[in-house]
Amino acid sequence: MTAPVLRSITEAIGGTPLVALDGLVPGSRARVFAKLEWFNPGGSIKDRTALEMLSTRIRSGELDPARTTVVESSSGNLGVGLAQLCRYFGMRFVCVADIRTARSNLALIRAYGGRVEMVDQPDPETGEFLAARLRRVRELVASDPHVYWPNQYGNPLNPRAHERTMREIAEQLDHDVDYLFAAVSTFGTLRGCAQYIQQSGMSTKVIAVDAAGSVILGGQPGRRLLPGHGAGVRSALVDLSLVDEGVRVTDLECVAACRRTVTRTGVLAGASSGAVVAAFERLAPKLPDHSTSVLFFPDSGERYLDTVYDDAWVARNLGELPDPPGLG
Repeated sequence: MTAPVLRSITEAIGGTPLVALDGLVPGSRARVFAKLEWFNPGGSIKDRTALEMLSTRIRSGELDPARTTVVESSSGNLGVGLAQLCRYFGMRFVCVADIRTARSNLALIRAYGGRVEMVDQPDPETGEFLAARLRRVRELVASDPHVYWPNQYGNPLNPRAHERTMREIAEQLDHDVDYLFAAVSTFGTLRGCAQYIQQSGMSTKVIAVDAAGSVILGGQPGRRLLPGHGAGVRSALVDLSLVDEGVRVTDLECVAACRRTVTRTGVLAGASSGAVVAAFERLAPKLPDHSTSVLFFPDSGERYLDTVYDDAWVARNLGELPDPPGLG
């Protein structure tokens, strides 16, 4: 079937493919699929969030694109999505990032015409870069009455975008989804999907995948090197009653799972996708035969070529991989 002609780049957001990952876990008789979110035009699942948080306010008249400057804290992917859409809608955009943000994401934000404000020191009280980024965002908001802060960490439009995401998955699999695995950071994806699951009466169990050193599932903040997975500050969107099971994954486990995924399936996935794969691998022995699991792959490995897929970076920062990557 020929793909339709789209009227704008916004219509290219969503409708991403669901791909079977046969052979991901050798010997497993459970079915597993990946939702490949890098097919969104900005390259990640955050395009959905960005569109919902901007277009809803523009349609309601709350935002005047000609006068508005959008300011947001982002470790990368949401910044790219907002930069792209601000360019489309004719708004200025400032992304408050930190020194852990991938250079490729910063370059993309600037290519779309966005401005980057870099935070190079963590918050002195919490030791977290996120807290420092949020402090700078609040300063920018206070300095200009025409600044709009979407606030992905507390905006209900964030999870609302992912009610549609879960509806897509349900329709793609005729509502036959036993387990949903999602990495958590703002908690927007997981919350929106869980809300759709409840509203539609599905029996899907939700597995939250958090980073070791993140506070989302509890515990104390610790060292994390891979952006976009976990958080040192729990967002207002977190609701652990929506989670059936939580799994914590280390940075090294993320990297190793990314390497295994491309070896076994040919899919070059990003860091948080590796976390989700590692969680699935850990639970796979307990999953019933022929059950159906869906894994969120928020972005591709192309944005991690100088980290996750760089042997020297991994050895320098994380140590030796637990098993040979098998990449040749």
